[in-house]
Amino acid sequence: MARPKTKEELLSLSQENFDQIFVLIENLSPEQREQAGVNDTWSVKDILAHLKAWHEMFFTWYEVGSQGEKPEMPAPGYTWKTTPELNEKIYQEHRGQPYETIVDGLHATHQKMMALISSHSDEELFTKKKYKWTGSTSLGSYAVSASSSHYQWAIDLIKKWKKTPPES
Repeated sequence: MARPKTKEELLSLSQENFDQIFVLIENLSPEQREQAGVNDTWSVKDILAHLKAWHEMFFTWYEVGSQGEKPEMPAPGYTWKTTPELNEKIYQEHRGQPYETIVDGLHATHQKMMALISSHSDEELFTKKKYKWTGSTSLGSYAVSASSSHYQWAIDLIKKWKKTPPES
């Protein structure tokens, strides 16, 4: 599906892609969930933790921006050019957490994301420059990146990994 341009498209695709992630991983053994190789050294669990962490960063941007301030994006001490380092930090911070904790956290942040999207009109979501903190883009563009398109990224990685024969 094309990049969402309305609230309904965004909600629908976000939920559809979120659900598809869990369909893809529902029959994995505990060992498979933590097996490296989905994205270099990352496991399925690490991918889920990554999604959760980016939701949390989005919420911080939104909260800071809603107070009329400019959020540090993507995170304090990082720039968009240094996202690989930020992603490595996220990986290191979450890799020791139990799978169930990460899944529960991701479900919670997904629900919060859906509620936040639902609370806005199409105009509020997709009008560029409506909010000072979003710069030249829109709130919806950031929401798409943190939800439906990020979920699609995870789906693509997991599908590719599942097709790859295990190393012997």
